[in-house]
Amino acid sequence: MLLKKTFRYYYWLSIEFVKKQLKIILLSFFLSFILIVSFISFSPYIQTIFLAKKEIIGVVGEYQFNSLPDDIISKISNGLLFINEKGEFIPTIASTWEVANGQKEYRFHIRDGLIWSDGKKFSAHDIDFQFKDVETKVLDDKTIYFRLKKPLPIFPTFLKKPILRFPLIGVAGLYRVDRIKSRYGSIVELTLSPNKKNIPFIIYKFYRTESDLINAYKLGEINQMTLSKKSFADIFQKWKNSTISKSTDYNRLLTLFFNFTSPLLKQKEVRQALNMAVDKLKFKDSGEVALSPIAPISWAYNLNQKNPVFDQFSAEKVLKKAVTASGASELNFFTYYDYLNDADIIVKALKDTGLRINLNLASSEKPDNFDLFLAFWNVPQDPDQYFFWHSTQTQGNIGGYKNVKIDKLLEDGRNTNSLAERKTYYQEFQRVVVDDMPAIFFYFPYVYTIKRK
Repeated sequence: MLLKKTFRYYYWLSIEFVKKQLKIILLSFFLSFILIVSFISFSPYIQTIFLAKKEIIGVVGEYQFNSLPDDIISKISNGLLFINEKGEFIPTIASTWEVANGQKEYRFHIRDGLIWSDGKKFSAHDIDFQFKDVETKVLDDKTIYFRLKKPLPIFPTFLKKPILRFPLIGVAGLYRVDRIKSRYGSIVELTLSPNKKNIPFIIYKFYRTESDLINAYKLGEINQMTLSKKSFADIFQKWKNSTISKSTDYNRLLTLFFNFTSPLLKQKEVRQALNMAVDKLKFKDSGEVALSPIAPISWAYNLNQKNPVFDQFSAEKVLKKAVTASGASELNFFTYYDYLNDADIIVKALKDTGLRINLNLASSEKPDNFDLFLAFWNVPQDPDQYFFWHSTQTQGNIGGYKNVKIDKLLEDGRNTNSLAERKTYYQEFQRVVVDDMPAIFFYFPYVYTIKRK
């Protein structure tokens, strides 16, 4: 009897509780149902985000949407074509193209079915290279036309730049941009999701200095970084959970530029003597010694380059005679803070020959009153270096170098689309430029990639 009363009590208590809390119970049930369905529906994405392999890479530098490094942009999008290591044009966004009117007209046909990474349809109307002195017409959704004022057989090399739409929306890339974090106009974090299976997610985090980058790695904010200084990389030699790999950055070349308005530096024998005065083996820990302005991985590289000759005694004789004849008193040597260690080695070697050198720190892209200017410059993938050494190029040819033979070789090299002919011209270009010495080419820098295991 007591058991029956107890049961009846709890029964009516439960009924009253349900009546009072019915709305809350129904709402909880509904929300639980929604959460379970959502979890089942989105579980593949949750697994992708939290369980997929991720590379968190630290990068030094302040970048905006239009100035990101090429190796990042090339993951997000493609150009009309790609140039392989043999110098051959490989179609990417373009499927085919025709050349007409003596290499002055180019018509490119766009592949079918291309879409932007945000799902919108891609067409020829989306292409905007903004070339100077090039007439551009979109003939239809699949065809774009370029007309040049002068024939330029290597024009397609300028069409490999990845095509992007703001903000970092690409087409036919291996990755798409999922998230962008910026501060005061500069990107501080960039998340890339793969468009293909079996490649990792990538998160780029940007830091102002190499010291900030190293601290971020120590704190576990990133799991990969690339350093330019061996002394910094050596810090991680004893870290058991990290690996260090060394490689050469063939996109950059440390170079001492001459100002050809200087009567002293106009003399070829003086420039050759300056080159002989510096022992390039002193830079062997900093990078791969450069024998020409074209990288040794280029299809046009001249394998018959001579190794640099270090002869300070002969250099001193030539320089002493030339300085006395010209009346030159002092040479203004400019460089940037990051290259001061290299500059000190060079300045000491030149002073040992009797030259008077005034070392200055540059604060702008190009100092106005330099005689000698030490800086890295970006070596183009294509061997065409017209912009840097042709006498008509006032912006890229920062020293004002003039050489009729060099001009002709650079013109011939870009006025044919035959790779064999181009290779011949550029190999001769290297031979002449190393002999005439418009600048001293020191080294392609080593870089050190530190990665967590």
